[in-house]
Amino acid sequence: MSNRQELDRNLAQMLKGGVIMDVTTPEQAKIAEAAGACAVMALERIPADIRAAGGVSRMSDPAMIKGIQNAVSIPVMAKCRIGHIAEARILEAIEIDYIDESEVLSPADDVRHIDKTKFNVPFVCGARDLGEALRRIGEGATMIRTKGEPGTGDVVQAVRHMRKMQSEIRKIVSLREDELYEAAKELAAPLDLVKYVHENGKLPVVNFAAGGVATPADAALMMELGAEGVFVGSGIFKSGDPAKRAAAIVQAVTNWQDSKLLAKLSENLGPAMVGINADEIETIMEERGK
Repeated sequence: MSNRQELDRNLAQMLKGGVIMDVTTPEQAKIAEAAGACAVMALERIPADIRAAGGVSRMSDPAMIKGIQNAVSIPVMAKCRIGHIAEARILEAIEIDYIDESEVLSPADDVRHIDKTKFNVPFVCGARDLGEALRRIGEGATMIRTKGEPGTGDVVQAVRHMRKMQSEIRKIVSLREDELYEAAKELAAPLDLVKYVHENGKLPVVNFAAGGVATPADAALMMELGAEGVFVGSGIFKSGDPAKRAAAIVQAVTNWQDSKLLAKLSENLGPAMVGINADEIETIMEERGK
């Protein structure tokens, strides 16, 4: 592993226990920063709107991303399409803090992901299970998030992915050393990363939850299941009182074991996003990019 990757992994450790929020305007970015977000994700349309609009969704306008960069002092992330090297280079050129190679946008390459080791900017990628996570880390990702099902407000898929990843990690830990070769083959993942999981009982990078988190209770649930932080997309700015809900979710992630406080945080937040049942949707984003 290069020094650059080591540095990027350590940088991502600083986001642990935090909330990363999707924002579409500098005003929203300021609300997120004031609420205590550890970073913001700049994009033109939140996942719920991307889902509703259909069609092809691409990288956001660099001018819009720069507006958000100028508005806040916390790290700013932006999304590029899976496999779209040129979009990633553009984001690197405008000095974005993190690139999310994201299944929320329409994939540019349905076979390959970007070789993230060729970039100086850190990448975050989605994964539904341990194999996907280790493949992305092998390609150079320095942060992983569950895919969940973006833009739904339905946390069921994020729960499924986090539970699956954690149970697969426990399985790897329980193996004998001479069984790791077979496990690496089954996971289609690099052997050195499988060995790391076996020895340490966790991913070599930070693992956040994402997809369908809409309430403080959702955020606390994901922390309970082993997430090290939470991405909140449509759940905040599709709700009745974004500033209050944003602050409540940040508090919930920090104090996820304090049920009394969670009860207090969940009071009078205004209506949550209406959401879509994950079983009723036509466009399944989580299946993009395996």
